[in-house]
Amino acid sequence: MQHRGQESAGIVASTHSKMRLEVGMGLVADIFDPDRILKLPGPLAIGHNRYSTAGKSELVNAQPCMINYSAGSLALAHNGNLVNAQTIRNELGKQGAIFQSTNDSEVIVHLMAQSKAETFVDRAADALGQVSGAYSLVLMTKNELVAARDPHGFRPLCLGKLDGAYIVASETCVMDLIEAEFIREVEPGELLLINDDGVQSFFPFKKVATKHCVFEHIYFARPDSFLFGEDVYTARKDMGRAMAQESPADVDLIVPVPDSGVVSAMGFAEESDIPFEMGLIRNHYVGRTFIEPQSQIRHFGVKLKLNPVKKIIAGKRIAIIDDSIVRGTTSRKIVKMLRDAGAKEVHLRISSPPILYSCFYGIDTPNEEELIAHKHNIEETCKYLAADSLAYLSLEKMMQVLENEKHKFCSACFDGDYPVAITDKNLSADQLGLFTK
Repeated sequence: MQHRGQESAGIVASTHSKMRLEVGMGLVADIFDPDRILKLPGPLAIGHNRYSTAGKSELVNAQPCMINYSAGSLALAHNGNLVNAQTIRNELGKQGAIFQSTNDSEVIVHLMAQSKAETFVDRAADALGQVSGAYSLVLMTKNELVAARDPHGFRPLCLGKLDGAYIVASETCVMDLIEAEFIREVEPGELLLINDDGVQSFFPFKKVATKHCVFEHIYFARPDSFLFGEDVYTARKDMGRAMAQESPADVDLIVPVPDSGVVSAMGFAEESDIPFEMGLIRNHYVGRTFIEPQSQIRHFGVKLKLNPVKKIIAGKRIAIIDDSIVRGTTSRKIVKMLRDAGAKEVHLRISSPPILYSCFYGIDTPNEEELIAHKHNIEETCKYLAADSLAYLSLEKMMQVLENEKHKFCSACFDGDYPVAITDKNLSADQLGLFTK
């Protein structure tokens, strides 16, 4: 799951009598050498890769987080973003609660510790019933595991099984890797209790409209995963086909921006009947530039990450297919890179709509003033990127590709229609981390 977060990683394991936590900054392979893994024995464990949307990129905010309280030891790993965390934090602080981190997830363990409910699963339901926003998470004691997904189902969560052991993960590609059986997706609003008796399912929250995060299919999830009722690969390829229907390009070659633009570009090329070439080669030892926490790393990372194949590019009219444009800096560098490699024309086709608004549900889009589409129309953006043409997939066409009766999507980053009110918006920019530069 390294693609979902590169800032820090952690594992907490239980022997049933004792829980031990190991965390570090950086990539999983750098943190967890064989000696460190041997410090984590036991039949029960949770792990997490952090991609910060609330709280700074520091070791104190690494997850899983673990506490000891009156009911015993408790660990948590959370994917998503709570939109009322600072409000709750302020209230808990007045009651004497002491926080160890600045991330939003810690309020959940404090609410668990305060709950008067008698069982682990009831305390979890009590705590989660007080938070709002996006969460797919796991909570662990010495003997039991709770997995929960918010009622809107913003972020993905799936259940699998291997040799009698149950597995919960954000994406199904995990199950493929360890040769586990994928059972099903955890339902929006569902809470699972996993212990020696097996799996029990609960639905303690009021049912609301499903609002899956559309950016998972566009960019965030791996194409070999199955989520929100569909293969990510199929969804991306269909978005590329739809893009070719809406905004065809009179070019010699279709070239993807690897890796997240590859599958959409294949669909675009097939629909257009134009040759597909890997005219940009990615260095896989460099991370995902969109989710790098510091802008100077992100900007330099573009040059380290991609290099054009000059023999393919030179003298050709190129259509570059990418999944999205956030700030525009990466796309501008790619256009220049291709022109320097001898491209005759460079046309940009984006297999999602313009990102006009910030996300508050677990995708760390910057504040609106940094989003190029928020401040500039398509013609102005095209001029800034120095491209010959620019076109986005329309919101209507994208939703035609993705949505069905059961699976509906949150598209707030495109249309500003936020399904959950942002309670903390005017309280603390630093807490959310979404409004700071």
